[in-house]
Amino acid sequence: MTAQRDTPRRVLVEAVRRGLAARADAAKAPAMQAYMKSAMRYRGVPTPALRALCRQVFAAPRLASFTAWRDTVLELWRGAAYREERYAAIELTGHRFYRDFQTMAALPIYEEMIVSGAWWDYVDVIATQRLGELLRRYPTPMTKAMRAWARGDDLWKRRSAILCQLSFKRATDLDLLYHCIDRAMDEPEFFLHKAIGWALREYAKTDPRAVVRYVRANAKRLSPLSQREALRNLRAGSWSEPDAAGEG
Repeated sequence: MTAQRDTPRRVLVEAVRRGLAARADAAKAPAMQAYMKSAMRYRGVPTPALRALCRQVFAAPRLASFTAWRDTVLELWRGAAYREERYAAIELTGHRFYRDFQTMAALPIYEEMIVSGAWWDYVDVIATQRLGELLRRYPTPMTKAMRAWARGDDLWKRRSAILCQLSFKRATDLDLLYHCIDRAMDEPEFFLHKAIGWALREYAKTDPRAVVRYVRANAKRLSPLSQREALRNLRAGSWSEPDAAGEG
């Protein structure tokens, strides 16, 4: 019974690995690995080809339960010999067949991937898309979780907490965003400073005045990088015009 139950998982995982091997480009792989500063090797499969493969493989067999989906994601992730296998795991977490599995039970999966992945190419997709979706669906427990992540010691969880509302626009919870930024402002960590600037720059497209006020109020604490990124797309003086609210 166990072998039969596990067959769809094994079929999917092996199909991903075989598909990546078939599409490998050894000439591209070293440059991809060098660009990402990755200890894990690349197959040399470009993103469009990777996503096309995932659409094909994920079409069948469908994973019948949350447990099967979770275990398949983690098998791809934990057993990866090439970075593209982890990209495929991230694609599987967001596949349309498994939208109903986007519950608070999925948060530990994303937490493991963020902590063990520990690099921006993994973390930013999970933070902005997967955590963002959970926050929309479950605002109370996710707000509590993101506040805790922002106070923790793990750099990538803290970056994720800052970025999880990146696409929220007017739905942005500013109290949560500012809470997640607050501790990170005082640390000499590039990836936190960059995330702060990115999050503020995106919100400035919705409310530039609020971002300018925040940057001015925290000018002594925000790094020059965060300030430049936050204000990068604002025209000089445009935020102060009477009709400027809501302009990017």
